[in-house]
Amino acid sequence: MKKDQVNDCEDVILSMELMVDNLNEVVKMLDRQAIISMLQKIIEGERVFVMGAGRSGLVAKAFAMRLMHLGFSVYVVGETTTPAVHPQDVVIAISGSGETRSIANLGRIVKDIGSTLITVTSKKESTLGKISDITMVLPSKTKNDHDVGGSLEKSMRGDYRNSPPLGTSFEITSLVFLDSVIAQLIIFTGATETELKLRHTNIE
Repeated sequence: MKKDQVNDCEDVILSMELMVDNLNEVVKMLDRQAIISMLQKIIEGERVFVMGAGRSGLVAKAFAMRLMHLGFSVYVVGETTTPAVHPQDVVIAISGSGETRSIANLGRIVKDIGSTLITVTSKKESTLGKISDITMVLPSKTKNDHDVGGSLEKSMRGDYRNSPPLGTSFEITSLVFLDSVIAQLIIFTGATETELKLRHTNIE
């Protein structure tokens, strides 16, 4: 590891600009009908289950927390207190590649149960993308994209030194997208800031 003296922060600023540019490009490509269908299924579902591995799993937990604040019955797949999934439930998988073995296998189980499977991914033609009832595509570089030649950043900048590493682009994009879904659900449910705060944990 280099231990040179730090004398500027321009690469930090440039990396942030790249992330913002990526978000702006993704917004232009979003499937509006898929978003509407996703919102409808979340509202209609008896319970919501979320799942993801690694950093995508952290994004899934953040989304679950916000759904809880809104009063939804929500669970994180893999937690010891998570109950059995039923056909009337909605399961939301978050996977940049759509190929993460553990999540793809769980997706198949969800389909066998007969539950609604929604996948947030960057790869529509992935294993999860193909088996899902709704595939919400967020075009972003993932950890499996070794060649950055096809990334959004290259087409915009032509320089990849400051590109976010591994799956960071997808994780940031999915976090922003899912928080935006929450913003829409707040409007649909009529929830107030006070109600959200009342449901927030009080033993932290």
